[in-house]
Amino acid sequence: MTVSPSSDPYLHLEDVDAPHALEWVRMRSDRTVADLATGEHAEASYTRALEILDATDRIAWPVLRGPHAYTLWKDGDHRRGLWRRVPWSVLAEGAPGVDHPAWETLVDVDALADEEGVNWVYSGTVVRRPADDRALLRLSRGGADAVEIREFDLLARRFVPASEDGFRLSEAKCSVSWVDRDTVLLAAPLDPEGSDATDSGYARVVRLWRRGTDPAQAPVIFEGRTDDVAVGASHDPTTGRFLASRAPDFHTSQEVFWTPGTDPTATGPRAVPVPEDCDVTSCGDWLLLRPRTDLEIAGRTHPGGSVLVVPWSVVDADPERLPEPVVLFSPTPSTTVEDITWGRGRILLTVLDDTESRIEAYTIPDSVDGDWTPRPVEGLPEHVSIDVLSCDRLSGMRDGEQEDSGPAGGGRSDGERPHPDDAVLAVSGPVVPPSLVLLRADGSTTTLGATPHRFDTAGIEVTRHTAVSDDGTEVPYTVMRGPGPDGPRPTILYGYGGFEVSMRPAYAALRGALWLEEGGVYVVAGIRGGGEYGPSWHRAALREKRPRAYEDFAAVARALVDTGVTTRDQLGATGGSNGGLLMGVMLTRYPELFGALAIAVPLLDMKRYHLLLAGASWMAEYGDPDSSDWDDFLGAYSPYQNIRPASEVRYPPVLMTTSTRDDRVHPGHARKMTAALEAAGHEVAYYENVEGGHAGAADNTQEARKAVLTYEFFRRRLPRRRPARA
Repeated sequence: MTVSPSSDPYLHLEDVDAPHALEWVRMRSDRTVADLATGEHAEASYTRALEILDATDRIAWPVLRGPHAYTLWKDGDHRRGLWRRVPWSVLAEGAPGVDHPAWETLVDVDALADEEGVNWVYSGTVVRRPADDRALLRLSRGGADAVEIREFDLLARRFVPASEDGFRLSEAKCSVSWVDRDTVLLAAPLDPEGSDATDSGYARVVRLWRRGTDPAQAPVIFEGRTDDVAVGASHDPTTGRFLASRAPDFHTSQEVFWTPGTDPTATGPRAVPVPEDCDVTSCGDWLLLRPRTDLEIAGRTHPGGSVLVVPWSVVDADPERLPEPVVLFSPTPSTTVEDITWGRGRILLTVLDDTESRIEAYTIPDSVDGDWTPRPVEGLPEHVSIDVLSCDRLSGMRDGEQEDSGPAGGGRSDGERPHPDDAVLAVSGPVVPPSLVLLRADGSTTTLGATPHRFDTAGIEVTRHTAVSDDGTEVPYTVMRGPGPDGPRPTILYGYGGFEVSMRPAYAALRGALWLEEGGVYVVAGIRGGGEYGPSWHRAALREKRPRAYEDFAAVARALVDTGVTTRDQLGATGGSNGGLLMGVMLTRYPELFGALAIAVPLLDMKRYHLLLAGASWMAEYGDPDSSDWDDFLGAYSPYQNIRPASEVRYPPVLMTTSTRDDRVHPGHARKMTAALEAAGHEVAYYENVEGGHAGAADNTQEARKAVLTYEFFRRRLPRRRPARA
């Protein structure tokens, strides 16, 4: 049954909380749980998954802020988590265990949820730097993107009540940044009529909100347009500089700034003289540029994906032009910079080389004429994924200082602080459990702790390969093969292919315990549209070029069968969000390649995606369905409009999962697609978690349930062929 763009018989399922829609959801979700979550194997898998997620011997991943390292800890007794901290001096001696007496609980999220009768989910914190005396907590209902802001006193360890003029903001998709103890920068849609919101539902204006005042009446210092994605702002405590930006679309932004000492309520900003597709980051005295396409500065062309730095002092003096930049990184066909972390005296680049990570470091000079010299990074393993978790470049500064007047790591009497160039890293590989590594200012490394193995890695093989796509492009993929005899196995192929997000081979405990350990094969594909090889790899599958991503994924699927890793009937595939769209296209355009598909929190109706929640913000990625883009390319692959009846084509069985509280990708996509597949005579199991936001799970019990449904679905739908007898 093909769904016409002009007549949508399941439009009523977009009404998220309507009783008829929730009843439709309940019936199908209950049926799916009864089918996939019951039975001896499923129940044992759930128990094991929950034991892994709740394990108390895992690493508490830290964020460094002054003399403390902060983390959110979840376990069987604290489903929503404890926001807590430990002194840096304790962490630096080795990752402290869950029961270490130095841990200090700041907020018990479970207790707060019980007290207020709200399913609060912790969504992050903004600490006032460098004083480290106050924080702004972000709390969401059920894991949604929209959050409530509450001020927390880190010294008294309590929320600051309204009677003391504590900062508090009702639920909104917002961002907030400290200016001083009594002032914050706020980007939030506050007008009930929506005049200060973009079409995507994000903030259109930036306000300078002072303590004790109505945020809706706070002076507006910057504003964007209604058709922008969002605006944002920040304040640099090291220089006093204000910055703001507006994003015309998901991949471009216009950056503006005020010179230090300027009152943004009285003086208009000036634009950073770069194209809108150049990412701009400010840190102290330096401006960092990351062009997405070739950028010419002072007569020299720098390729997209470069990392360039220029001094702010020159831009302040003449904002109409940029000086010749220092080039910290220039991309190659196999390398790209995934992340950048600033310290006080060095900068860290996380480089992907054929999707494997390494760290490069450079000295930040003291003057405009100083040298950006490479610095050593020693002791990190190869063939791993590395994430820089935190680097406290403000460590040692006094509140209000512009420069560090004391020894490195000093400057306050409230406890030892990390050196401002110390960084903590997470390091892992497909069969190497995550470890917490301290990268010190001198480039040496110390492993502070490691998560124990959560599954038996004996006999698991990890190999890297490439498949050839329809246009001859080589597409990388990593095969993780569980123990067992030679020959084809049940295989799950995972992909994403969008928004310049890189797929890296890393440790996944539930994948290993519930799939690989039982002899399954798991494959991660780095298709175009992602960031595995930088901006050009992403642009290769933008808008009208989107089918290249789908061709890449299909090429990997064929290669797995052609090389004997699996067979068509034994090959499953899964993906979520944009990867859910990928799965929808595999279902409707390449059904002959797969034995089963699991589709999570997906986009599927590309005719209406821009009208639902944050969908309008993604038109630069996909195209505008209200323009000729629909007839030119979107309509040709939009899964919801391209369903064919079972009498014409055999689709593989589908598991569709989403969340009622997903306020990023509307659950209506999954609901309507399921209804249409059912009407067309196809096999589809549906599960909708009532909370969890776009992640699909708000706590470990929900995460374990989601994993069991997925792996049990593949276990039951992909045949396990026994080796032939002698």
